Amino acid sequence: MTTREQLRARVRKVVLRTLGRAEPSDTKPRSGLLTERDVRDLPIGSELEVAAGLIITPLARQVAMDRRVRLVPHPGGASPRATAEPRPSPAPPSGRRPVAIGADHGGYPLKEALKEFVAKLGYEVIDCGTNSTESVDYPDFALAVAELVAQGRAGHGILIDGAGIGSCMAANKVPGVRAAMCYDTSTALNSREHNDANVLTLGAGFLGESLARQIVQTWLGSPFGAGRHARRVDKIMAIERRFTRPR
Repeated sequence: MTTREQLRARVRKVVLRTLGRAEPSDTKPRSGLLTERDVRDLPIGSELEVAAGLIITPLARQVAMDRRVRLVPHPGGASPRATAEPRPSPAPPSGRRPVAIGADHGGYPLKEALKEFVAKLGYEVIDCGTNSTESVDYPDFALAVAELVAQGRAGHGILIDGAGIGSCMAANKVPGVRAAMCYDTSTALNSREHNDANVLTLGAGFLGESLARQIVQTWLGSPFGAGRHARRVDKIMAIERRFTRPR
């Protein structure tokens, strides 16, 4: 059975080979590859002294920012370098179709930050609430956003609650909605390119504001891939029609 350490060593070896670097004999995280898992093990607000030439994944840098972990170059070497991660640029808003955004009490603070961010990206924003941290029920706001998208009054919808799961379930009950819960830029890109998701759900309890902004920017700026993906999305919608047509 492959242990966690063996799996991490294999991943480290593949990344180093891809970058054209020899795998160091000492495979401790600080001397080869620093991943987000390594950073999550550190106390919030701490410092990590990194060796020269250390490869730091983009997600590790993001987690370090979220946990306020300072990555300090080792006195005897140069600053570490990060692996490249292409980040799609947001496409210009098509016809300035509005983005509907809603949240429950757990997602309210992040909603307020993302509302301003989406507006700066050039989209009109429809705020569906909630408007405070007073306890409310997430399905109410998921329905409000999902209906605007299903009716075509909003081109996209964004929902935020504590975990992102409940809002996703509720929104997907509305015919015509394809809601996707995303937790990084890769899932955001995939949900748009492969699944033509029209509602994004986020878990405020698991995402920092910086990462949430990256997810939203990637999601809004990524077009549907069509082609073979269109056939599969059509099959998703065919399932919906099968169970929603009048009997």
